[in-house]
Amino acid sequence: MSSISSSIANSLGVGSGIDSAQIVADLVAATREPKETAINNRISTNNARISGLASATSSLTAFSKALTDLLGGTGFSGQPASNDPTIASVALLPGGVPTGLPAQLEVQQLASAQTMESAMLAAKTTPVGLGTLTLTTGGTDYTIDITGANNSLEGLAAAFNATGADVKASVVTDNRGARLVLKGATGEASAFTITAGTADADLQRFTTSGAPGALVQRADARDSIILIDGIEMRNKTNTVDTAIPYVRIDLNKAAPGTKVTLASTEPASTMRDLVTEFVEAYNELRKTLNEATAVGADPSLSGALAGDSGVREMMRQLGRLTSTSLVSSGPYATLGDIGVGTNRDGTLKIDTVRLDKVLAENPTAVTQMLNPAVPSETNPGLAGAVQKVSDTLLSDTGAVKSATTKYENLKKAYAEQLEKLDEDMERYETRTAAAFAAMDTQLAALKATQSYIDQQIKVWTNSED
Repeated sequence: MSSISSSIANSLGVGSGIDSAQIVADLVAATREPKETAINNRISTNNARISGLASATSSLTAFSKALTDLLGGTGFSGQPASNDPTIASVALLPGGVPTGLPAQLEVQQLASAQTMESAMLAAKTTPVGLGTLTLTTGGTDYTIDITGANNSLEGLAAAFNATGADVKASVVTDNRGARLVLKGATGEASAFTITAGTADADLQRFTTSGAPGALVQRADARDSIILIDGIEMRNKTNTVDTAIPYVRIDLNKAAPGTKVTLASTEPASTMRDLVTEFVEAYNELRKTLNEATAVGADPSLSGALAGDSGVREMMRQLGRLTSTSLVSSGPYATLGDIGVGTNRDGTLKIDTVRLDKVLAENPTAVTQMLNPAVPSETNPGLAGAVQKVSDTLLSDTGAVKSATTKYENLKKAYAEQLEKLDEDMERYETRTAAAFAAMDTQLAALKATQSYIDQQIKVWTNSED
């Protein structure tokens, strides 16, 4: 309130004796209250809608994620397993369902790395000679330069490692002294040689020439060799992920002549379990949306999102899931085809007779429809279809996003209306206080006139007596 209106209000009633300040305050309050109440009621309703829409959005996102996580696990596809993990262990690779199991595996040879060892020197600081060596591996030559600055066993190891080649050098020390150890990567293609460039006699001891005093080979570079159902496969490592689709095989021990059986464990859950879990989770979501959008006889009994276009669109798109094509071909394409229907309130129901019949007739087709090995735009599966609904609704141009934006804009507009009401009421109070101040002045003048007349009448009366 301005200082001028405060001064006027403070002076009200001084001349007339009437409590004009209280009258002004009551008039302002009576004028403000219905307008402020109406705005606050709209704010309360709008906030409830913002909260309800956020809750519905969160529920939809959680529903979609839970379904994706459920189908992405191994519960509905089983796990690859080995009957002898000491020879070979297996694990599931992401992206699909293993095919070609069971299979017979024979590990004939493990992949190994070439390892070289130098002659023993007194210590890691012992000079090794001067000049250059050439390391050759993978068809590439690397130069190792030894000068007075790095003329020691540890300096030589550092020079090897500085080349960036896939050959690692280290200095091993024990009670006999110190020596250089070189180790390449696994696989035949990773074998390496070291030849002398301008090396002196001492430095030539660190070549792979085979001459007395030169490096001694302790292990060969070899590929792993396995037989899968009699078919030979060679790899540079002991991890094989190309032999069986979506299966990684870790080779742990060579066992020529021994067959290891690789198979799939039975799924912990069935497609019937999946349909049941999906329907139960869907119905929980739908019941929440039904309550939020319920229309009561009295507006105060209606749900926070009654009439909301965003949630209506969410319910409409979710309701179409039973008729949405989940696969581009096959005997079953929709949830309705396998016995999932819709109740009058939008929740789902299962025709268990129909579901059991199709599962008995063609379980593979049902599995591929609900949980395709390789989901795509035309073969989304159940998780993909729900994810598409979620993405469409929650996109920047989606119905839910549009509704949220509308409510946020209303929230801002209501706050501005309250600010304007404060300004309007301040001006109204100023005008009303000024009017009562003028009235008070007039009343004071009238009282003064009345007092003068009363005095004159009294004088005239006394004169007559």
